[in-house]
Amino acid sequence: MITFIIHCLLVIVMPPLLLGVITKTKAEFGGRKGAPYFQPYYDILKLLKKEAVYSKTTTWVFKAGPVVTLAATFLASLMLPLGNHSAPVSFAGDMLLFAYLLALTRFFTTLAALDTGSSFEGMGAAREVTFACLTEPALFFALVTLAKMSGSLSLTGMLTYSSSSAWAGAVTVLLTVALFIVLLAENCRIPFDDPNTHLELTMIHEVMVLDHSGPALGYIQYGASLKLFLFAALFYNIAMPIQTGSVFFDWLLFIAGMLGIAVAVGVTESVMARLRLTQVPLMLITATVFSAFSMILIFR
Repeated sequence: MITFIIHCLLVIVMPPLLLGVITKTKAEFGGRKGAPYFQPYYDILKLLKKEAVYSKTTTWVFKAGPVVTLAATFLASLMLPLGNHSAPVSFAGDMLLFAYLLALTRFFTTLAALDTGSSFEGMGAAREVTFACLTEPALFFALVTLAKMSGSLSLTGMLTYSSSSAWAGAVTVLLTVALFIVLLAENCRIPFDDPNTHLELTMIHEVMVLDHSGPALGYIQYGASLKLFLFAALFYNIAMPIQTGSVFFDWLLFIAGMLGIAVAVGVTESVMARLRLTQVPLMLITATVFSAFSMILIFR
């Protein structure tokens, strides 16, 4: 019960902090003071207090988009083990539901953008689903590889498994590189997208949520931070499968690792420029190739 409570508290409370750490890291690289670490919390709370404005051209799909996206992301986070502890929701084959819940979030986000009837948001939706076609194979190859290594079809068994195989190190390196690229792409981070840009020709995710306001926009921002938390936790479980033997220190190590991943994302965004749209598919294909090679090593 204590593990379940801590899991839920981290899922609910920690995600916006990761965005704050990323922003602060980028500010430090730029020689600026930057916004406070807890600024994302203030922004979300401010949006929840405002009144939403809806266009007459939109339907219930537009209103349901942020709610369904947030709910699906939260449910997916309950299937992911944190701090080397079992996930609250775990069963054989849950990795498939996990992947399709993420697909459901993208589907409703895209559908809500198209529901506005705006060609501008349609452009962003087209780019989103195009890049998704290249990131999802990398994620599925990674899940299949972990399933084969652990002999389990449950995320808890897959991500809390430790192997002493001679191939385990090489497989872990390949998966780490692939999933870090997927993390950046799925969360619209540089070099794939810039969550702070408003340049019409380069916007992807931000253009899809331009018509949302008030609580709906708050749900979207919180859902985006939760998705970042989810992929960072997945990356942590693969890149840093460290078990201290103490429940307390395992949780502390997990929190420190998640903050370290946020710093790594901030450093990456500070030292890299955004890729041209024509170069993005090449980077995503690279992630798929790395993930596929890891699967080949396991099924050799």
